[in-house]
Amino acid sequence: MIQVAGVPIQANSQLNVGSTERAILQKMQKAGVQYSYPSINALMFELKTRKNIVESAIDMNDGEARFTTFEYARCNTEYWNLTEAGGFRLKNNVQPSTAIRDIYTNSSQYAFDCATACVIIFYYAILNSVGDRVFNRLFQELYLYSWHTDPDLGLNTFYGDHFLPGDVIYINNPEFSKKTPWFRGINAVVLDDNTLFGHGFEPWTAEQMIQFLNENRKPDSNQSAYVTNLVSRPSFNHLFQSTSFQREIAAYKKQTKIVHHNKPSLSCFHYLYFLTKTYKM
Repeated sequence: MIQVAGVPIQANSQLNVGSTERAILQKMQKAGVQYSYPSINALMFELKTRKNIVESAIDMNDGEARFTTFEYARCNTEYWNLTEAGGFRLKNNVQPSTAIRDIYTNSSQYAFDCATACVIIFYYAILNSVGDRVFNRLFQELYLYSWHTDPDLGLNTFYGDHFLPGDVIYINNPEFSKKTPWFRGINAVVLDDNTLFGHGFEPWTAEQMIQFLNENRKPDSNQSAYVTNLVSRPSFNHLFQSTSFQREIAAYKKQTKIVHHNKPSLSCFHYLYFLTKTYKM
């Protein structure tokens, strides 16, 4: 169900949207949860950003950025400093929008794992949704590594019973071989045609990804890979509020702690688990 200002709406009949947004609305209508928005503009912002996430995933697939582990990560050092851990830190005096856009325009100079790919896709989609000026105001200290994100992305990770185009889900491979830890699972962006994009793969169905992971397990394994019910998405409401009312950015914004774990293809849940353990130490 979809509610706007407390009133249920039949979004497909009331909104003039494209095919991707229509697919998102249909899934929202069928979901067993209520999607509530303070205004039509807030709903349209989420639809636009989700569409841009889907398109950003497809654009990454069409580019030349490679999948790799953190040890072999690469970036364009004109815009990023490559850290010893395999992360990309925004250089001083470089606009965040310029650096994120370069990952797509000069994709052959980049290599990263699938978790980092999902975060890049989120940032690029938001950039295409809000424009350079607002993006640069929000994301002044970008650091790309695994599931680390700027607080203003508002990354939400939860267990759900459904997912929408523009969400990221995780396909787990519980008996992956220690010789190939990059096959521990796949972080995949949900597209609008019932396929998934995982960095390093062409858009595949979930069944194709499961079959691939099952063919890349430790010897004599018998537990199949499977689609988890883990869902990761930006906070569309927070982003809408931040961009609509031109919130002033504090002179100092407390950044989220970074956990350098050196484990490729890690789910967002496991990254947050490592983060929690680190905070307790």
